Amino acid sequence: VLTEYARVIKKFIRDENLKEFDKTAIAHLLEIAAIFAGQKEKLTTRFSKIADLAREANFWANDDGFDIVTAAHVEKGYNNAINRHGMLESKISEMYDDGTYLLDTEGERVGQINGLAVYSADFYSFGRPTRITSTVSLGSGNIINVEREAGMSGRHYNKGVLIISGYFKETFGQDIPLAFNANLVFEQSYGTVDGDSASCAEIFALLSTLSGLPIKQSLAVTGSLNQKGDVQPIGGVNEKIEGFFELCKTKGLNGNQGVVIPIQNVKELMLKEKIVNAVAEKKFHIYSISRLEDGIEILTGVKAGKKTVDGYEKDTVFDLVERKLKDMYAKSRAIKDEDEKPKKKKTKAK
Repeated sequence: VLTEYARVIKKFIRDENLKEFDKTAIAHLLEIAAIFAGQKEKLTTRFSKIADLAREANFWANDDGFDIVTAAHVEKGYNNAINRHGMLESKISEMYDDGTYLLDTEGERVGQINGLAVYSADFYSFGRPTRITSTVSLGSGNIINVEREAGMSGRHYNKGVLIISGYFKETFGQDIPLAFNANLVFEQSYGTVDGDSASCAEIFALLSTLSGLPIKQSLAVTGSLNQKGDVQPIGGVNEKIEGFFELCKTKGLNGNQGVVIPIQNVKELMLKEKIVNAVAEKKFHIYSISRLEDGIEILTGVKAGKKTVDGYEKDTVFDLVERKLKDMYAKSRAIKDEDEKPKKKKTKAK
């Protein structure tokens, strides 16, 4: 496939009467084709974008006085194209930098987590983190999707929230009814939210709220989830990692920051060299998970906990959650019993 794709590029170069492209230039065009496709093992069929890059690389080779186009010219053309189409990304970055968008990259918070989202521009896609929070109260086991209630969510996102509800009912609702209501919110989100890649982040935030255990704000999370607690792959993994890395770099890398991604997405990683170097130097971290339990342990530093005949292992995340749910159920029953007591009739004095 690579050979055939390279032949297509070579034919275009001849037809356009461009300068000769050396092997490094062709290889870099193939790499960018994989970036546009979003997968390491696939290449984009949007040949017009590759053709535009080849033309621009040819221009920069001319401008620099070279007779042969090299990878450096392709990279220069690619970066300039991103800069021309990068107004949306630069505006969003400015709002993070000046504090308009609230997001932490250090410390710990209960019920708050950094999710990862992808924004699509006309030429390319880019990722940025977003704050997700959860709150709980006494109730009847409903998980309220605020985006849905506000008419700002798509079908796939709504499905993801329902899956979270199913997981909670199977994991914690076998012995007692779930007597809580939960609110999940994408903070400072004013557009439509869709996709289920925030399912893991949302359930981690909810587990944190119920257990009282804080989540490390130095980490960001992406991943889909099924009702059995298995983590599922998502799209745009490279853009999401790069987006959080850029924010952490701006605020200052402290060696604790990183991302949590599905293990199935590891094979798709095509990260920029500066991120690869930061990971190698342990200034930034990439954690891959296959189960929900793996993620909550990384985020809280506390063991998730296994089910025993007497409940979950003591002082684990799931044990703390179960204890909170039992306490909320007891309070709910007490209120219900109080309301059901027959009220004494008041007698008027004659």
